[in-house]
Amino acid sequence: MRSKIFSVVLCMACLALSVPRANAQDLGIFDGQTDVGTVKHAGSGVYDAKNQQYTLTGSGQNIWATHDDFHFVWKKMKGDFILRTNAAFIGKGVELHRKVGLMVRATLDSNSKHINAVVHGDGLTSLQYRKTVSGITEEKKASITAADVIQLERKGNIYTMSVARKGDLFVSEEVTDLDLGDDVYVGIFICSHNADVTEKAVFNNVRIITPAPATLVPYKQYLGSAIELLDLESQNTTVIYQSPKSIQAPNWMLDGKSLIYNSEGSLYKFDLKSHTPTLLNTGMAKNNNNDHVLSFDGKMLAISSGDGGPSIGYTVSSAGGEATRITQTGHGASYMHGWSPDKKYIVFCGERNKEYDVYRIPAAGGPEERLTNTPGLDDGPEYSPDGKYIYFNSVRSGLMQVWRMKADGSEQTQLTNDDYNNWFPHVSPDGKWIEYITFLKSEVAPGDHPFYKHVYLRVMPVGGGPSKVVAYLYGGQGTINTPSWAPDSKYLAFVSNSDLLFPVFPIAK
Repeated sequence: MRSKIFSVVLCMACLALSVPRANAQDLGIFDGQTDVGTVKHAGSGVYDAKNQQYTLTGSGQNIWATHDDFHFVWKKMKGDFILRTNAAFIGKGVELHRKVGLMVRATLDSNSKHINAVVHGDGLTSLQYRKTVSGITEEKKASITAADVIQLERKGNIYTMSVARKGDLFVSEEVTDLDLGDDVYVGIFICSHNADVTEKAVFNNVRIITPAPATLVPYKQYLGSAIELLDLESQNTTVIYQSPKSIQAPNWMLDGKSLIYNSEGSLYKFDLKSHTPTLLNTGMAKNNNNDHVLSFDGKMLAISSGDGGPSIGYTVSSAGGEATRITQTGHGASYMHGWSPDKKYIVFCGERNKEYDVYRIPAAGGPEERLTNTPGLDDGPEYSPDGKYIYFNSVRSGLMQVWRMKADGSEQTQLTNDDYNNWFPHVSPDGKWIEYITFLKSEVAPGDHPFYKHVYLRVMPVGGGPSKVVAYLYGGQGTINTPSWAPDSKYLAFVSNSDLLFPVFPIAK
């Protein structure tokens, strides 16, 4: 059903470049860079491999009308894709209409057909495009200004710009029937809007994603996966590992040195220093899914394994060993989600008589106790660190929302109430915050949490209150099905998905 170490194994970031092209090693995920059009001052793009950050310097009169002058860092792409970044100018600047953003071009000629999602120096945020070679540039202005997060997606000849101020949800503008050709240049850019001036900007969280094709068969075919670590203060993420296989649900170990994740029925311990996974022995539990959770002391795992039938609950040492079955035969599927702080109980989502509810069971095994009984799906139960509450998600109000109840199942209270589907609340170790994943109502039914969708990671106070987005990504199933907070509550681990892997980030061998 669900199935402070940031080293990157690579070379030093490149020096500022005055030549028009650079190799992929110098430019991270991009193929090259160039000054497009006529510029008085050569631009440059520098990649900081440690922080996975780009600094662009550029000149150029404008990107507008019938031709463009600017600096562009690019990759050649075919098919559908999603571009995303957080972009910010460095310094006050000279011109109000200096520009940074994401761009797709048919060629590197100054008069090329193109589309760009752009933020101006004065905050104007818009989708600008040229439909024909040497044609006049057109524009659709966003309903917000001064966006920090910029996304540009292509589906065939449809281009969608999604933008947000950091922490807010996206707003979008769209252009249809824009034919730039299949083989295009995609990337990040800067323009000073003044031929005599050079401007500088920094780009974080730069991603190029190839999404799932319409022909993909869910739960039979998979995209590649990336494990990312999110710094909650800066909201910058670092890719620490990639695999062409499906990786899911990272738990952060109590010592802060490793993660546990599942892939293809097995559990792995991932060393954050060496970026190396090691198979974790789970004994007779051979088909483990992405419902696995560490006890509060970090010594035990509750795991879920569908070994030839419905998912079964087990416990096993977090160091590996023989698993002990705790859920009984003759019941439906059981998906383990949370330990009580005293290790006496485990809460799980159980399917009984075609209804999914929250249950509690002794960690040593024994009779299970039903804690929710409303029609529809109740899922993702997890104890607060003080043991007083169980947080869960429920579809009982129409959409999937985050709820809380006392540890005995009483006083069930709704905490989120918006026009989205919110899943898997995870309480921070310091007991102050809840992280959860948000699916779009337009993409996902309330009772589903599939792979390969546009999702948000959001954080809100533990007792409820305003939520803020901390990550914008392509993922879903397996992204944060399990608690993924770092022990110091300052970082989160999660999984994103793409069919495109980059050699500048560690890749599974």
